[in-house]
Amino acid sequence: MKNISNQLSIVGAGPGDPDLITLKAIKVLKTADVVLYDALANEALLEYVPVTAVKVFVGKRAGMHYRQQREINKMIVNYAKTFGHVVRLKGGDPYVFGRGHEEMEYAAQHGLDTQYVPGISSAMAVPGLSGIPLTKRGVNESFWIVTGTLKDHSTAKDLYFAAQSSATVIVLMGVKKLPEIVNLFKEHRGGEEAIALIQNGSKEDERSIVGNLGSIMDIQAKEKIAAPAIIVIGAVVREKGKQLGSFLEEKAVVSAR
Repeated sequence: MKNISNQLSIVGAGPGDPDLITLKAIKVLKTADVVLYDALANEALLEYVPVTAVKVFVGKRAGMHYRQQREINKMIVNYAKTFGHVVRLKGGDPYVFGRGHEEMEYAAQHGLDTQYVPGISSAMAVPGLSGIPLTKRGVNESFWIVTGTLKDHSTAKDLYFAAQSSATVIVLMGVKKLPEIVNLFKEHRGGEEAIALIQNGSKEDERSIVGNLGSIMDIQAKEKIAAPAIIVIGAVVREKGKQLGSFLEEKAVVSAR
């Protein structure tokens, strides 16, 4: 490991279950002088941090920013130059819609040593933990991971291309855009295409709903799945239904951990 003086470590915390942290991430946390952690990083992981370390919550979720990104960037540099090793603990994987590389670039421009420690992305892990394989032989050939909402709160243009493909599509930060996303995919894939929403994936309070593009809005109106949640669209979603009963007959499945 590098000299920890004036250093930033961007560390992935995984999807929520604290047991899904990597060994390398734990080793890095144990060397922290300061930890800046996000809302989606499980606070149980702070147990690995030295008791002498400064711990600062800088949580951000869609529409709710406790700290602005510019302020966080400055905090990283100031804390590193004052205390030494700053660990930026971010939910999932910091390089998957986590702005981790932006923070890394800013730190490097201000003379800090940097390192990146990957985390298990919710886009990859949460569907599988919920019973949905991202790929299955004979069912699909690829998958897309797309953000549902851009910085200016508009809908990501890549969703339009994804809807026209036959791939499994995993949408992060898209629950508030669900009506628009459903209508878009229904236009290109039809109302029978399977879809799932999974809230608080990998955690004890995980909830999910499964249906098709024609029924999911009615199910969501009743169950009110909220952020943080991911959306999975594609034939592989039916694999979850096979575990829970006849998907095709029931048309909808609601489950909780």
